[in-house]
Amino acid sequence: MLPLAAWRAERLAALTAPDGWLNLVARIELAPGRHLVGAAQGLRLPSGPDLLGTLYLTEAGASFARPGQAPQPFLPVPDAFPQLRVDPFLLEIHTVDGVPALRVRDLTLAPQVALRHYPEDPAWTIRAEWQSLAPQAAEVAMKDGSTAAVTITHRATFRHMGQTITLMPTHWKVGKPMFVFRDATAGETYPACRFLFGEDPSGTEITLDFNRAISPPCAFTDFAICPLPPPGNILPFRIEAGELAP
Repeated sequence: MLPLAAWRAERLAALTAPDGWLNLVARIELAPGRHLVGAAQGLRLPSGPDLLGTLYLTEAGASFARPGQAPQPFLPVPDAFPQLRVDPFLLEIHTVDGVPALRVRDLTLAPQVALRHYPEDPAWTIRAEWQSLAPQAAEVAMKDGSTAAVTITHRATFRHMGQTITLMPTHWKVGKPMFVFRDATAGETYPACRFLFGEDPSGTEITLDFNRAISPPCAFTDFAICPLPPPGNILPFRIEAGELAP
């Protein structure tokens, strides 16, 4: 793993990147078909030209045409949703539980954020038991009140204050299991949840470094839709490690 300081620098760079979470300005749910997009059109944007162009959404995918130009396809992005740069915006087809939406990032913005953290605590770097499970279909609640289907394939188990704690990863990002959890620091940390990515898995163990627990995207923008912790990932004790609420 990267040293913690270098990891935090990468985390900040990703947040403030052109495809990060700080320059989102719109998320508009879509139906299949042809849609005019612009500051004065059917899919209204908060800035930019009155007519940015025309969005086409079909079962085969999405494309976008600037006025007088041929449509250009949205392109796949590893571990993200299809994107297309249409200056001054980065457009994204964001699909949650089968419902597509147009998500818009304003590339003229250069937002900044100050991330705060608990002091690093080596005691919260835990080598946990890592167990593979028969795939189990489940639903997780989302912060907007909807639900999303997930598949549970593993669990991580460790001991804390004489108790056995089991956390279920509900998502995988960049090949890493993602744990959505909440603990008794909620309020000091982002109230809904935090995310933690498992590191260095073997067949039987995985590292849970809570010093690298992060606030979810919905802590930074109203245009993100974040999962909430499954019941077993809501912990009654304090984990004074990782990011504080931004």
